Parts: sequence; C-alpha cells; structure tokens
Amino acid sequence: MAMEGIEINGPSLDRFDQILTPEALRFVAALQREFEGRRRELLEARRARQAELSAGGTLDFLPETKAVREDESWRVAEPAPGLVDRRVEITGPVDRKMTINALNSGAKVWLADFEDANSPLWENVVNGQLNLRDALDRAIDFESGGKRYALRPDEELATVVVRPRGWHLTEKHVLVDGEPFSASLFDFGLYFFHCAQRQIDKGKGPYFYLPKMESHLEARLWNDVFTRAQELLGVPHGTIRATVLIETYPAAFEMEEILYELRDHSAGLNAGRWDYLFSVIKKFRTRGREFLLPERNAVTMTAPFMRAYTELLVRTCHRRGAHAIGGMAAFIPSRRDPEVNKVALEKVRADKTRESGDGFDGSWVAHPDLVPICQEVFDSVLGERPNQLDRLREDVVVPAADLLSVYKTPGDITEAGLRNNVDVALRYLAAWMAGSGAVAIHNLMEDAATAEISRSQIWQWVHNDIELADTGEVVTKELVERVISEELDRIRQEPGFDQALYGQAAELFTEVALDDDFAEFLTLPAYARMP
Repeated sequence: MAMEGIEINGPSLDRFDQILTPEALRFVAALQREFEGRRRELLEARRARQAELSAGGTLDFLPETKAVREDESWRVAEPAPGLVDRRVEITGPVDRKMTINALNSGAKVWLADFEDANSPLWENVVNGQLNLRDALDRAIDFESGGKRYALRPDEELATVVVRPRGWHLTEKHVLVDGEPFSASLFDFGLYFFHCAQRQIDKGKGPYFYLPKMESHLEARLWNDVFTRAQELLGVPHGTIRATVLIETYPAAFEMEEILYELRDHSAGLNAGRWDYLFSVIKKFRTRGREFLLPERNAVTMTAPFMRAYTELLVRTCHRRGAHAIGGMAAFIPSRRDPEVNKVALEKVRADKTRESGDGFDGSWVAHPDLVPICQEVFDSVLGERPNQLDRLREDVVVPAADLLSVYKTPGDITEAGLRNNVDVALRYLAAWMAGSGAVAIHNLMEDAATAEISRSQIWQWVHNDIELADTGEVVTKELVERVISEELDRIRQEPGFDQALYGQAAELFTEVALDDDFAEFLTLPAYARMP
C-alpha cells in the first residue's frame, strides 16, 4: 500500500484497515515529517555525549539549567482524572488477554506497553492498537480454552496509560518519503488519532508513559509533539498527560528539567530500575571497575547509588507537584510451590514498604496476584488520601557524587550469576523473536530490560577480567561461549525446544555480549533479524 509518500510493507491482516486508515496515516505522517529531523539530531547528541563519557567525562547537574532548578515558583499541571490515585499500577503487553486481565486487575493504572514488554512483530504492533480501541469501546470480550474473558464495569477498570517505543527505535514496516517511521511517533500517533477522544469521553486521558529519554531536550521534543497533535485534532492543550521513566543514567541528573519541559503535560516520574542499571554500565563501560556492578540479583534498591536515585526522584517530583511512581515487582506467584511464594512475597512486601515509606505515590506490579499486596502496603501509608504529594522530603539532599557512587555497591560476581544471566537472556530472546515481549522465566516476569542487563553485565565482566567469587575462574570470551553452549544444551532437554529460535537467540546474545563494540540497544540488531 502506498499513499502520498506513505508506504506500508507489512502484511494486511484481519481488521488492520480499521487502524491503518488513510486519515490516521496522514496524521502520523504529518508528525513524522515535522519532528523526525529533531529526533535524529537528539540521537546524534546522545552519541556525542557517550563519546565524552568514554573519553573520561562525567555526569553532573547541568549548569545551563541551574535557574530552572532554583526557581521555586513553577509546578506541573494538577493531577488529571484517573491519575490522582496511582497506588498500584500494573504493566504488560497489549495482547487481547492481557488487556482484559490488566484492566480488571484492581490496579488503579494499566501501563499498556508497546515497548519493553512487547515484541515488535508487525502483527503485535497493529493488533495492540486494535485491542486498546476495542477495550475503550467495550468490544473486546472473547472465549479461549473454555474460559470467558470480559471487562468489568467502566468504573472498576484501571486507567489506560500507553507506553510507545523509545526515540531510538524505528518502525520498518511503514515508510514515509522512503524512510522508516519513528516508532515513538507511530505508536503515539496511531493511539492518539483513534483513542484520544474515546478516552476523553470516558473522562480519563489520553495518557502516556515515555521511555528511555536521556535529556530534557528529548522531553521538550515530546512536549512539542503533544502540543502539535492536540492542535491537529482540536484537543485542548494540556489534555495529554505523560509520566517519564527515569531509566537512563543521564536522565537522573535532569529530573527537574524533564518535569519543567513537560510541565503542562506532566503526570510525574517513574523509577525504572532494571534499565537504569543497564544504562549505568552502558554509559561508563570504558571506565574500568569504578562502575562495575555485581551480578544483577545482588544489586538491591538499598545500594547507595540506587537509594540516592530513588530519594532524589521523590523529592524532585513532590517539590513540583508531580507523582513519584516506584519500580517493578516482577515476581509471578506459583500455584505449585508455596515456599517459593512465601519467600518472594515477603521480598515484594519489603520492597513496597520501603517505597511507600520513602514517599512514593504508587508502584508497579507485573502480575494481577500482586495487586492486593501492593495496595495493602500503600493503603497502610495513604489511608484515604489518594497520594502523598504533601510529603516534600526536604530532608533529602543528593549531590552528583551520590548518584555516581556505584563503587559502593556490595555483592559478588559468581559462576551461578553468570549462568543465570546467560540462561535468562537466551530464554527471553528466543521468546522475543517468536513474538512474546513479556516472558515468565523462573517465577519472574522478564522483559527487554532483562536481556539488556544480562548481556551488558557479561560484556563488562569480560572487559575487566573479573574473577568469579565461587570458582576463581576469570570471565573471558572463551568461558562465556562455553557457558552459552552448556546452558543451551540444558534448555534443549526441555519440552517445546525450538532449535531455530534458540539458534538465533544464541547468535544474537553472543554478538551483543562479546563483540568488542558495545551495541547501544540489543533490540536494534534483534529487530533487524525480525521479519
């Protein structure tokens, strides 16, 4: 299909014509043509900043935006309907079953994810848009395996908040003037065109979560996109609200500026912990052991640099009237192992207790069974109050050095940790290539951040000649290749093993974990392999 410089080279499946209408495509193409140049400039600015860090530079609060940070007068917009009380938020991909289960879960907000929890197969991207529109129209009920899935009454449903893909990604199945679409503008634009008025009519939305930003200038671009989109469709300025995930290291030093740029459209900030750890390694990957992290299961939110990050986030948000949303509880309860449940649920409770005590207004869970625990913990702190925006946390003072104190993180690097990184990444990447972006692995809901932290840690260990604490072996390329082979052999014995998928996963993982050049995002070479 080609129309006015717009070419679709993905297959047209059932009902795709209801989303990929000429009017919708013209709308998203208008956004693409207006803002694509700035997107590319900002990606080039990321590369320039990375070069500075790799050459010995550091991160700090920006001197050129000091006036914004010191100006006590500005605030973000008042919390919007459906986003006043956010004590429990559930995340997940936008498949049909998850859409119903998440909306029915009892959570206050559902993060409908086109990014890390979504494998960007063409059919996933477009069907996700259909599922969201159908949900808002209450036309999504279906039966599967003898079970009926149906929405509860509107007043009992979670508020829909959509996460488009990040600025670094493209949608290769749609070309505008011969160039691939920005995946961010494609996901945002289609949803806004079809569903903005639907959400407005229901009194809640349209709302978004914005991932992977590295600077306030990237937030400024999103704000300009929002303003233009509202103008084009006659939606009042400020109707859109967006929560930004602070999940890159540079963004932690620009939290106030990010809120400021989006202030008419801001709904707060979120602490995206796993991608944050990945970003720490990525940004300072050439700096030896100063930014060396222990294995991922040993890095807790009480590590000094993580504590500084979350406490600064709460103080920054509440100072400006914005919500602070905590991190993910990824545990998936087991119906067969009560002892696993007991230990894991105690950790979930402790994590949410820490967040609510620190002043967060809500937190994330990955499974509906965790909603009651998260709600109970936040209920005990909030009571009848919808949030704790009044807790200004003026006791918190975080200098740049505290955010950079990665070297203070306790924990070992073991063969077991190495094998876990390899095992989980192989399983996740095989599922991702097959079209599943949120995958249950060893009682945890894993997404793309899982594979990123796994491969970046191994890359860091190889390049720093790390000696494993339990075996004394040095982590070399040869050792990692042997572990990949051994873990693949072990997975091969399991039912349903797919040689082709795991072959692709092993090839990709070996590339991004062991190549001398560090891939900025593994999803870029992974997407290139995807049809």
